[in-house]
Amino acid sequence: MEKLEVRRVSVAFDGRPVLRDVSLTLREGELVCLLGVSGGGKTTLFNVISGLLAPDQGQVFLDGEDVTGKPGRISYMLQKDLLLPYRTIQDNVALPLMLRGIGKREARAQAAALFPEFGLEGTETLWPAQLSGGMRQRAALLRTYLFSQNVALLDEPFSALDTLTKSAVHRWYLEVMERIRLSTLFITHDIDEAILLSDRIYLLTEGAIREELAIREPKPRPADFDLTPAFLEYKRYILERL
Repeated sequence: MEKLEVRRVSVAFDGRPVLRDVSLTLREGELVCLLGVSGGGKTTLFNVISGLLAPDQGQVFLDGEDVTGKPGRISYMLQKDLLLPYRTIQDNVALPLMLRGIGKREARAQAAALFPEFGLEGTETLWPAQLSGGMRQRAALLRTYLFSQNVALLDEPFSALDTLTKSAVHRWYLEVMERIRLSTLFITHDIDEAILLSDRIYLLTEGAIREELAIREPKPRPADFDLTPAFLEYKRYILERL
């Protein structure tokens, strides 16, 4: 079942095309990557999908409903966790619920119920500065989930993590997605990350989708998948087309 559909979206700034006739889909429970070099239009596309930017043409559908130009329907997590340093982790995570008009006590209770699911149990009263980078990203991801429990847009959320932490967070995120049936559209410049995480990859260059590539190996993929001939063949194929 398709959770998200982008139909023939085009955007130009000062007469310069940034997105050209872009179409894509995200099905329930999938992780789909947008992969491409800087300046290819990925962030502009996310701004359109999240409703922050109205396209010059085209539409965005969520569960079959036209949400083009309607912010607040699809959650969007940027590269930085953007946790507020003067709020506890619990209040940071509960913020989307409070912004919807839910009382502070109820919002805290709803957020706290998901802390074990996201590996955050025991951090409720801590401050962001007291958490590691990986734990801060978990908190930011939970906040993103509470904003919109259907679809998450992630703009290079793990790029600031060291290699070992990133690998652990990758495994954790795939496990959480499976449990809560979250659908994720993911921006990355990292080819290895895209292959390791994705069900499908869209190659976006110069504002247009050049190709859609399915990663057929089932998830979770083995820890040494990046050393296999299959992985190396995917990587070679992508490098030739970017």
